[in-house]
Amino acid sequence: MSLLEISALCKTYGSGETAVDALKNVNFTVPKGEFIAVVGESGSGKSTLLNMIGALDMPSSGKVMIAGKNIFQMKDEELTIFRRRNIGFIFQAFNLIPELNVEQNIVFPLLLDYQKPDPEYVEEILSVLSLKDRRSHLPRQLSGGQQQRVAIGRALIARPMLILADEPTGNLDTQNSAEVIALLKTASKRYQQTIIMITHNRGLASAADRVLEVTDGILTDLGRYVQ
Repeated sequence: MSLLEISALCKTYGSGETAVDALKNVNFTVPKGEFIAVVGESGSGKSTLLNMIGALDMPSSGKVMIAGKNIFQMKDEELTIFRRRNIGFIFQAFNLIPELNVEQNIVFPLLLDYQKPDPEYVEEILSVLSLKDRRSHLPRQLSGGQQQRVAIGRALIARPMLILADEPTGNLDTQNSAEVIALLKTASKRYQQTIIMITHNRGLASAADRVLEVTDGILTDLGRYVQ
């Protein structure tokens, strides 16, 4: 069974003559542990697609199935808990809490869910992300690349089955961008997590297992993308 199944997904904003079809009958499946890149021009619908998968927005029609569950048939409270425990989000803006240090920012999602962090797993994440010597630093004391690594750690800490990354390298230079992509690949393979990453950079997309392209709301599977 695929971890993620998208069926006949459509999203229309507005109505009548002003209606905009952001997604048009999108269909695809993603097995567990696959690293997917979604490319497309600005306004093509790729961020809308990610928002639907993450249940941050409602589709006009169609289904999003995660681990066999139709997320839009869940009640609000059930969906909130499911999303918190099963979906990790990484955004272009790091969204770190400025008053918390690196380790506190990483474990914060667990505390929100009244869960106790596993010290061994926290150490593993800090090690994998090369943040052990920065664990007590505040966000303002970190470089952009380090802040994004903290954001990745925060997405990993609850061991979510699915990670959604929206332009995670958008604010980073070339070297830091390459390092972030390498870390996402490591997470995908090491923890068997499924990752869907939006990027406008086709060079970075080539690191993914498979590339999907969104053009005017229509999705095309490009397969393994080679520059």
